[in-house]
Amino acid sequence: MEKAKQLSVSAIKNGTVIDHIPADSLFTVITILGLEHISNQITFGTNLESKKFGKKAIIKVSAVYFTEEEINKIALVAPAARLNIIRNYEVVEKHELTLPDEIEGIARCFNPTCITNHEPVKTRFSIISQKPLRLKCHYCEKITDEEHLTII
Repeated sequence: MEKAKQLSVSAIKNGTVIDHIPADSLFTVITILGLEHISNQITFGTNLESKKFGKKAIIKVSAVYFTEEEINKIALVAPAARLNIIRNYEVVEKHELTLPDEIEGIARCFNPTCITNHEPVKTRFSIISQKPLRLKCHYCEKITDEEHLTII
């Protein structure tokens, strides 16, 4: 007799599902998106089994759809994540996250003397590499790596 499949995290009617988040990045993604400040239903799970990643996390947010800037922020810490738009319990759009060649106003420059850390100047970085993550500051040309990454 075949065992029935059981969902680890319940379905949502309308909203966004972010899947394939590295398990250790779940709470960073929650903070980046400011999910602790919204009143919509949010379901998340971590340390779920994944054939591709070993352990993964997932976030389901009811009736919320994210901006391109928010999605780019997620891509910095969870580049393999997938974003699904749900309408009437059906996946109507699927997006694999990718970083653009340049990002603005998302991360803080690692260099304490950079103008962006002392003046009201929007940060701007070129993506040098995604794995490992390396960002080059447009102003001071210092490299910020994954270990020193601070999301604004």
